[in-house]
Amino acid sequence: MSLRIYGNRQLKTLPGKDTRPTSSRVRQAIFNIWQGTITDCRWLDLCTGTGAMGAEALCRGASVLVGIEKSSRACSIIQQNWLQVADNTQHWQVIRGDALQELTKLAGQKFDRIYFDPPYASGLFYQKVLEAIADYQLLDPQGEIAVEHSSQGWSPPAIANWEICREKVYGSTAITFYRYLLSHELGVVSC
Repeated sequence: MSLRIYGNRQLKTLPGKDTRPTSSRVRQAIFNIWQGTITDCRWLDLCTGTGAMGAEALCRGASVLVGIEKSSRACSIIQQNWLQVADNTQHWQVIRGDALQELTKLAGQKFDRIYFDPPYASGLFYQKVLEAIADYQLLDPQGEIAVEHSSQGWSPPAIANWEICREKVYGSTAITFYRYLLSHELGVVSC
């Protein structure tokens, strides 16, 4: 299967259904929403899959990209895809492992944009990962998180000191955006 991203660049994908790449419609919508905030941003991509979202971020000027993916086969594809689109001023890293366990290694780092797209049937995994992001303070105070999930039967977890700033539905896929409550209280509106 071929996958095209920003600038009509073609990415590699895994054969079969081990990964579910974010649809081009959803990718385009997210980058339209975050338009003007990607250049020089620090991007964290959780449950990276093929790496399409991270590759899009690199193509649009992200300066730092970290991806966490459990599948070793997918990690190899992600590395190939990101190497193909990154320039020598961009720093990227693929971490192989479970997102919840690997987040501890990122403590002390800040990300402007976080994209989280686990398998839709992940249940409590959503809440645990979002709580870990909050506990390790990985989200920049002006940053946002986009959580991809099924548009049916998903309840957004409540995370202390965060608010849901928008929710979008694209067919069977939905995206819930979180940000710190603090940014709203300071009069900074990032959504």
